[in-house]
Amino acid sequence: MNPSASSSRWSPHWADIAESTCVWGIWSLYAVNRLFGRALFRVLLYPVVIYYWLARPAARRASLDFLRHVHRYSGACGAEPGLRHSLRHLMSFAETLLDKMLAIGGRYHFNAVRREGAELMARQRDSGRGAVIVTAHMGCLELCRVVSTHKAGLRVNVLVHTMHAERFNRILARLDPQSVVQLIQVTEITPATALMLQQKIEAGEFVAIAGDRVPLEGGRSVTVSFLGAPARMPIGPYALAALLRCPLLAMSCVRAGDGHLLRFAKLADAIVLPRGARQQALTDHAQAYADWLAMQVCAAPYEWFNFYDFWSDAGDGDAH
Repeated sequence: MNPSASSSRWSPHWADIAESTCVWGIWSLYAVNRLFGRALFRVLLYPVVIYYWLARPAARRASLDFLRHVHRYSGACGAEPGLRHSLRHLMSFAETLLDKMLAIGGRYHFNAVRREGAELMARQRDSGRGAVIVTAHMGCLELCRVVSTHKAGLRVNVLVHTMHAERFNRILARLDPQSVVQLIQVTEITPATALMLQQKIEAGEFVAIAGDRVPLEGGRSVTVSFLGAPARMPIGPYALAALLRCPLLAMSCVRAGDGHLLRFAKLADAIVLPRGARQQALTDHAQAYADWLAMQVCAAPYEWFNFYDFWSDAGDGDAH
């Protein structure tokens, strides 16, 4: 049975979900971690997460829906997910907010980051041309940014939708006002922006873009199979890599033991969109990423941070 077959559209589009960041609360917990360590931070975080879990039924349902997809696809959760699994999921999300702040603020212990496939990035940089990197809202992407720029000497430009999380992004900006990572609003991509990105690729820089969330306005998507059910994925990463005539890489960064695992993989040396078969080519590339992403989330299901109905409207919006 399709896990989402009986789901109604109980959750809005991700861009319509209001940001719930409590700035003073986040700063307070960050200070607790700095002064007293992670153990007390977790003690104080738990009631906050329980309150959020109780007050946000849509997020709770989205978490359970996702975890049940994962479990029926791979058995990764061990048992049929219930409320305690959903609570653990939101706790993981809250802890990752701290990891983001520690990473951006330079207070994360970077020797706790294990890297797989880092040689792909180094070889691509040494070739003199950059690449497009497709990511997802999973794990601690800010740690990817910091490790790539400060530890590996890579220049990364991130296409973002920061207006959806303005308050939390202002917190991150205060922690690292001199960041060499350039954030570019996705709503501001114009022909001039495309030319700028082309110049960055030709200079050996990298352009990172999310491959899991469909834009609200004017964003085209294709339907792929993700965790055994139809889901919409954006075509942006593949169209951009085709436009910039560069390789396409995938990247994830999830908690592993007492640290994190930063993983890179090459999805394609080049993206070719044949005339007359463009939609099929886009679908094939989106499916390849969906398959790779499914492997990542099954290995770390509590690191997935899309708390909305991911499988709704799976048949709408296919690219032409």
